[in-house]
Amino acid sequence: MSDHLKEKWLLYQLKTKHEPEIYGQLYDLYAPKIYRFIYFKVSSSMDAEDLTAEVFLKAWEYVNKNKEIEKFGGLLYKIARNLVIDFYRKKSTHEINLDETFLQKISDAGATVEKMAVKSDSQNIMKGLRLLKEEYREVLTLRYIDELDAGEIASILNKSSINVRVLIHRALKTLRKIIDQNQNV
Repeated sequence: MSDHLKEKWLLYQLKTKHEPEIYGQLYDLYAPKIYRFIYFKVSSSMDAEDLTAEVFLKAWEYVNKNKEIEKFGGLLYKIARNLVIDFYRKKSTHEINLDETFLQKISDAGATVEKMAVKSDSQNIMKGLRLLKEEYREVLTLRYIDELDAGEIASILNKSSINVRVLIHRALKTLRKIIDQNQNV
């Protein structure tokens, strides 16, 4: 069964039975993805774990209010995104450190790297990612790390699918330009 169908089935079961075990299955389905999404933004495993737990707690509260949920994953990413924003508001520093794991994930999105014709080592990609504005880094993470489609990203970012596609295109173009400039220096 695909993740999408499994999610729909589990949400239906959860609405009819309200059993924590069913929610646990949804947790198992999404926890690694949400943790990774948060970790790339906060770069601290302890903070990422705390925020991930908070995401699922808030989602559980939302589910228990019997509100309509179209896509559970979209709900989780929205909550995670808002919690990360709050995290940085509380913490007065906005420095985001990317690590080799992120670099490897971006490199694993091979089609994108090939399309960009990047003949650069991982250090140049890392530098380029650090120089991207947050919005571009976020959209690339959602698309190529978390493997969400434009519609799901649009829902998370409260933008249209077309706007998301344009953002992805611009982010890749900007990343390519930054890497090219770094290679020529």
